[in-house]
Parts: sequence; C-alpha cells; structure tokens
Amino acid sequence: MPEAATGTTCATIGDSEFDRDTALTRREPGVYDIDLSAGWTIISAVNGGYLLAVLGRALADALPHGDPFTISAHYLTASQPGPAVVRTDVVRTGRTLSTGQASLFQYDAEGREVERIRVLASYGDLDALPDDVRTSAKPPAIPPMEHCFGPEDGPAPVDGSSAIADRLMLKLDPSTLGWALGQPSGKGEMRAWFGLADGRDPDPLSLLLAVDALPPTAFEIGLSGWVPTVELTVHVRSRPAPGPLRVSITTRNLAGGFLEEDAEVWDSTDRLVAQSRQLARVRLG
Repeated sequence: MPEAATGTTCATIGDSEFDRDTALTRREPGVYDIDLSAGWTIISAVNGGYLLAVLGRALADALPHGDPFTISAHYLTASQPGPAVVRTDVVRTGRTLSTGQASLFQYDAEGREVERIRVLASYGDLDALPDDVRTSAKPPAIPPMEHCFGPEDGPAPVDGSSAIADRLMLKLDPSTLGWALGQPSGKGEMRAWFGLADGRDPDPLSLLLAVDALPPTAFEIGLSGWVPTVELTVHVRSRPAPGPLRVSITTRNLAGGFLEEDAEVWDSTDRLVAQSRQLARVRLG
C-alpha cells in the first residue's frame, strides 16, 4: 500500500482528516451543524476551499444528485474555527441536474447569526457523463515532484499561522517561487503538485479545496499579505483518477485592488478535472 507524505499508510476516501473535518451533523432536513476545524486556517481565517467543501458536502446530502458540477460562492465575512450551522434549500430537481443553495452561519459576541458564505450550485452524476473529450487545453508543464519545493522548504508565505500547510502535500514549481526569494517574476503564475498529506486520493469534493490551496498569484506579482476571496466559481469536469493532482493558477489583470485567479486542475491521467475563477482583494502599497 502506498504511503502518505508523513510516511504512514494512506488514508482512504471517507476515512481521512479531510472527511472528518468536513463532516456535518444533520439537525433536521436542510439544517446541518459543524465545528469548523482550526487545521484549515491561514492566520486565523478558515481557508475558502475548505469552506466550499463543507458546503459542497451539505448540498450533496440535501440534493438527489451527489456530485458538484458547478458551484459559485460569495464570501461575505471571514469564517473562524468553531461552531457553525449550514442551511440548504433545494431550488430545482431534474433527471440529470439538481440545483440548490446553501449558507454557512456563525455567531457574533452577542449570539446573533452572521452569514459567512453563500453558494448556489448544480449537482449531477459524474459517472453518467459521456466519455467524449475535445479540448485544446494541455496539462501544465511542472517539473517532477522531487524537483519541486513545499512549505517545509522555506518560510511561511504569510506571517502567522498557516495550519493548512500541514494538511496538504504541496510541491511548488520552482519557476513560480521567485517571491519566496524576494525576486517575484511579475507573471502572476502559480503551479504545483497537490494532494492531501495523509495520502487520501482526490474526489470531487477535494477538488473544491484544490483550486484555493496554493499560495496566491499576487505573491508572484510582487504583493504580500492576506488575499481574501470575494467570489469563487468551480466547475468539476470529471471524477479524478487516484494519484497526485497538478494545479495551475494564473492572473492576468490586477486593477482597483482586485485580481482574478483562473485555476485548472489535472489528474494523474492528464485529464482536466476541474476549472475555477475567483475574484480576490489585495492590499496595495
């Protein structure tokens, strides 16, 4: 049996830290409780991809179809580790697609509910899709994993806690690491091998994490600090094959303190399994 990044036996889908930390308890139909794990934070904020996976899991339970096809999230306020409630609504159910919406809430110091994130998503059955691929897209040219570098090879990209790094197998393409040496390329590109540190193979829900797990492209543009997500849309195109993923993220336009990040996720068979675009805010000056 293969080993995880820690040298231990690989976790399996359904029995890994990611699965445990995204598991929800159904309070009543459409209402779920969860304790957001501090293990998926950057500084003190919970990672947006982890949050999307939490909401994605709730919708998979609430809808008659189990696989996210497209999911769009608006991040309203920063989520913190601790108790949260997810409320889902079924918008429409069809033979091949079902659509639902979900919101995650936490509580302020006065005990009032604060909405953190709201999503609208369509779900289907990835295994029922025809195996007809016509594409001009090509997998990113990333050096072999042994020639790439992980968070353990350098300082944290953001001052403060980056607990999420301990839960990922992340090996960055050296050509996108100029920022770590104080020499950003200015190209707005980030590429990496991606997996979960416990060796769990990818699935559609973990793809929602993968698109938002790399260091921000803003670092290679010459900026630093936290880059909070405003909106994130993910298209899941296929169920990923076992093995590490390759993630490529690019930014072409930073203007007015906001930038876009376009991500592609490729599996071990060279298949494009997910695409995303997000709008993020950056600090200037």
